[in-house]
Amino acid sequence: MSTETRASIVIATESDVPKILDLSNWAAEKTPANFATEPEPLATWLASWEQTNERYPWLVAKRKDDVLGFAKASPHRARGAYAWTAEVSVYVRGDVHGQRVGTVLYRHLIPLLREQGYVTLLAGITSPHPPSERLHAAFGFTRCGTFHRSGWKFGQWYDVGYWELQLRGD
Repeated sequence: MSTETRASIVIATESDVPKILDLSNWAAEKTPANFATEPEPLATWLASWEQTNERYPWLVAKRKDDVLGFAKASPHRARGAYAWTAEVSVYVRGDVHGQRVGTVLYRHLIPLLREQGYVTLLAGITSPHPPSERLHAAFGFTRCGTFHRSGWKFGQWYDVGYWELQLRGD
């Protein structure tokens, strides 16, 4: 049986935030996919969850109480005209990469954001990152721009590709 069929996708609660942060901090420490250069504090993530979770969903993929990955939406910018645009991100635990956990998370998150009335979704992807690029392309995201040399980590510069998904054509 695949991880995809054994993982349940649920809306994150405050009690999930420490495990979500563990995944994010692991990615920050081990990969260029997350531009944090040191572990981020739980208080910062709890404040972000509290401020955004009602309008911008946070989802977790769980097997029993074990968090396999998370996907979340967040504001793109603070000014009012951006109210119909959300940034999305997905992180999957290293030992379950390639087991479609990210796919299952996006299968839930993207329709939820469409139902909420969002028009455009954006994703920033450290380049190169073929698995993330393939995941986003599979959901219809297209690369719309590149910020060159925008992050210095692990002794080298990284570009960030921006990807967009139009949820409505009007």
